Amino acid sequence: MIIEAPFSKHRKNTYIIWMVVLAAFAGYCVYDGYFNEKFIQRHSDADGKADSTLLFNRKSPPFLVAAAVLLGGYLLVVKNRKITAEESELVINNRRKITYDSIQKIDKTYFDSKGHFTVTYKNDNGSEVEVKFSDRTYDNLGAILEHLVAKIS
Repeated sequence: MIIEAPFSKHRKNTYIIWMVVLAAFAGYCVYDGYFNEKFIQRHSDADGKADSTLLFNRKSPPFLVAAAVLLGGYLLVVKNRKITAEESELVINNRRKITYDSIQKIDKTYFDSKGHFTVTYKNDNGSEVEVKFSDRTYDNLGAILEHLVAKIS
C-alpha cells in the first residue's frame, strides 16, 4: 500500500494570494505614479520635482511584478513535491529514499501540538541524518507517520 503526502494546499494558495497582491499593488502604483493627476500634484513641489512617495510609485512596479513572477516560478517548481511511503522505503520528492531498515528513531513528540516530526536514519555513508517533516509543508502527514511507526515497530 502506497501512502502519499502531497505539497500543502494551504501553502500553494498562500503563494497564489501573494502573487495576486504583488501584481495588484504594482497596478496601483502605476496608476498613482503615472495617471492619477491629483496624486501627482500632491506629491510634487512647485517646480514639478517628485517626492519620495511619487518616485516609489513610479519605480517599484517592475520590481513588484518581478517578485510576483519569481514567486510563480517557485510555485511551479515546488507544487509537485510529495512524500511517498511505499512498502520498503520512504521517498521524499522522488529524490531522497530512506529505507525503513535504516531508520533509527522517529520523534513524534510535537506532532499533535506543533505539527511536525523528525526521522533519524543512517545514510549510505553510515552517518546519522535527521529529517524534519511539517504539516505546514505537506498534507496527510498523519497517515505517513502512522505507516512509519507501524513499519518500524
